Amino acid sequence: MAPGLLDLVHLTTWAVCAVIKLPQLVAVLRARSAWGLSVGSLLLELAGFLVFLRYQIYYGYPLETYLEYPIIIAQDVILLFCIMHFSGKAKRALFYAAVFWVGWYMLTLHKWIIDLAMNLCTFVSAASKLVQLQHLWQTKDSGQASALTWGLSAYTCATRIITTVMTTNDLAVLIRFIIMLILNIWVTATILHYSKNKKTD
Repeated sequence: MAPGLLDLVHLTTWAVCAVIKLPQLVAVLRARSAWGLSVGSLLLELAGFLVFLRYQIYYGYPLETYLEYPIIIAQDVILLFCIMHFSGKAKRALFYAAVFWVGWYMLTLHKWIIDLAMNLCTFVSAASKLVQLQHLWQTKDSGQASALTWGLSAYTCATRIITTVMTTNDLAVLIRFIIMLILNIWVTATILHYSKNKKTD
């Protein structure tokens, strides 16, 4: 891949990630409801993102290969707080913040911890998607879940498969993005399916 094309892939990934959670956030704020969204799914997703970011920093990978993660994490935190606020569980946010802060520090106490965490991170992130899927299947209602947000997530996974192959070629990272791509497409399709059903009803 030409360097210019690689730069374009990086740029489009960052641009998408700058607004990736906004459709979801707008849907929640407009409805003043978190119906259709799973707090457990979001917490698992956030944990996966934090581990992934810490792993990239620890091994000194190029900043352009993970620059979007601080942006996504910030949006996830805002979205999580909004969901907890509308669910009447805002006080729990401080507890979760403390847990994540301690986890961030402990991840790099030893090399084996961050390596193990990275391998588990794929399972945690996959679990976050499966929890959201289960929530959709149980309720048979997409609620405030945004197909656009999940579709954009699928796009960024696809671009990161390309950039990982072209830069770090880290197998653990590559496997993570392939699994996330499949699951993000699955969640997007499920949301669209239940949204369509709702309109026809």
